[in-house]
Amino acid sequence: MSDSPSAAANVAALILAAGKSTRMKSKTPKALHPLLGKPLLRFALEAAQAAGAQRTVIVVGHQSEMVMNSLGDDFEYVLQAEQKGTGHAVQMAEKALEDWDGPVLVMPGDAPLVSARLLESLLEHHSKMQAAATLLTAVLEDAGAYGRIVRDPVTQQVTAIVEAKDATQEQLTIGEIGTSVYVFDPRKLFSALRQISPNNAQGEYYLTDAIALLARQGEVVEAVISPDPDIVRGVNTRVELMELSTILRERIHRALQLSGVTIVDPLTTHIDADVKIGQDTTIHPFTILSGVTDIGEDCEIGPGARISDSKLGNNVSVRDSYIVASEIGDGTRVGPYANLRPGNVVGKNVKIGDFVELKQATLADNVSAGHFAYLGDAEVGERTNIGAGTITCNYDGKKKHRTIIGADAFVGTHSTLVAPVTIGDGAYTAAGSTITEDVPAQALAIGRGRQVNKEGWAAEK
Repeated sequence: MSDSPSAAANVAALILAAGKSTRMKSKTPKALHPLLGKPLLRFALEAAQAAGAQRTVIVVGHQSEMVMNSLGDDFEYVLQAEQKGTGHAVQMAEKALEDWDGPVLVMPGDAPLVSARLLESLLEHHSKMQAAATLLTAVLEDAGAYGRIVRDPVTQQVTAIVEAKDATQEQLTIGEIGTSVYVFDPRKLFSALRQISPNNAQGEYYLTDAIALLARQGEVVEAVISPDPDIVRGVNTRVELMELSTILRERIHRALQLSGVTIVDPLTTHIDADVKIGQDTTIHPFTILSGVTDIGEDCEIGPGARISDSKLGNNVSVRDSYIVASEIGDGTRVGPYANLRPGNVVGKNVKIGDFVELKQATLADNVSAGHFAYLGDAEVGERTNIGAGTITCNYDGKKKHRTIIGADAFVGTHSTLVAPVTIGDGAYTAAGSTITEDVPAQALAIGRGRQVNKEGWAAEK
């Protein structure tokens, strides 16, 4: 199967995300709980879109405004004000999809292990068989509380999905279960939903009842068995969220290692789902790579590195340091114990040493800031040296001001640069100076008090 979108045309995705966080014991909707750097619901949305969905409708309910504000305007929303079951949730989308002429992919918003490739195969099978409904199923040794797939004993066609609470003892011995992922012909789906009733142990409208109804009416009901039984695992508690995080982390680590990345100790390494890492890069222990982070080739990251939403070039070294929302050029060394706050652009072959802090700073190629410096709201030219203990005084209590330092400059140890101020190309500042006025190119600036020695003072004291 190719990596291209599904051959099925005009696919709409309907994602069910109206549930409460009752068992999560949380004020945050379950759909928004973070999993490897993004909301849980994002996994289903991205898988559906990658499988070819041209349109995505989300059924929201509990704390719907919070969910919609978090996800933004890229999706359509329908409200399930009362939670009366999965069938009722899908019914809420009938008006939104009443004129849709392609297949509708229905899936839960809390199943992050369902891959785009698997959804693509489901859509292709549905299209090929011209089915009214196609189910994604899995076979488990212990089917527990999952709905059982009932098949005709002769034709092996799906005839029903029976919820565990409503199943007979014989049906409970079935190992094939529904994953709550379906593809439907929308007209036949909504027609069937109008005919179902809540005659079950839960008193709810089950989407699964539509399957039995379509089968009784002689419609084509197909099933695709997932090769990976783990895909059925959803999230109802924080324990399950942790367990799924562990599974996804192992998959991420495995994929990265197979692509040429060395992870020295996977047990002490956390890498989010949207992190990219280049060939021959080594990730050392106690490293956290989060958000949308892109790391190049031949890098040494860690130990003790924490990098989020940043882009690093090739042959970069980061040790025991924090980097947030910054860009780092090829060959640059960061740390130990550096802190790069958001908004930095650092050039090639730069040295950012121990206890150096950057914020909204632009450092050109070959700059050296060895240790104990703060560069905030600053621009530093090529080959400039920043002495130990140097700070840019960028805040006057009301506004932030910029410091501009030219190329080939030498800023002496413990210089205090009071912004706004400019230091020209090739200029020097004497160690211990407080610089309040612009320094011309090639000049030496001395901004310190005259030394006075009082002979015999200590003995008299």
